[in-house]
Amino acid sequence: MSESVAGQEIERLIQLLARLPGLGPRSARRAALHLIKRKELLMEPLAGAMSDAVERVGVCGTCGNIDTIDPCTLCSDPRRDRSTIIVVEDVSDLWALERAAVMNASYHVLGGTLSPLDGIGPDDLTIAELVDRVSGGDVKELIIAVNATVEGQTTAHYITDQLSDFAISISRLAHGVPVGGELDYLDEGTLSAAMRARTQF
Repeated sequence: MSESVAGQEIERLIQLLARLPGLGPRSARRAALHLIKRKELLMEPLAGAMSDAVERVGVCGTCGNIDTIDPCTLCSDPRRDRSTIIVVEDVSDLWALERAAVMNASYHVLGGTLSPLDGIGPDDLTIAELVDRVSGGDVKELIIAVNATVEGQTTAHYITDQLSDFAISISRLAHGVPVGGELDYLDEGTLSAAMRARTQF
């Protein structure tokens, strides 16, 4: 969409929306038009919510979660098991595990994975902060819940090496056939991982 068709304000809105994950130029145009057509119902409340988020939302200094308080709601919860830390790549992974209600443990957000090709090294992640948390002595178990990618596994091995001097249990998520999954639709890597991680029936 050129500025001759739409004004600078609309073009700027489209360009900003196009920066969001999953939105390309066409999707951004559709989203912008949808917002403009429903200005009172959607755009104004969205603008208000975004303004509030800019002012109030920040990163938890303990685990890396996003919240309006620091320490975050999860870290402040006295019912949380602080002896177990689940290590995740991103906040979205933390939220996914919380939605599934799999464990009442603490979390640690790395902020990504090691990727030398992309110039991401240990100093670009919160690995040092994780080591500091473990060195406090309260942590008994670490669950590394990173994605089953080359970068994820490299990161998991690096973390394990960094914590080798501590007397804690370190485990990782099982890899394999998802619940409800059909073998015919799974890729070779998933099938291979499932075969290696087979359990007694």
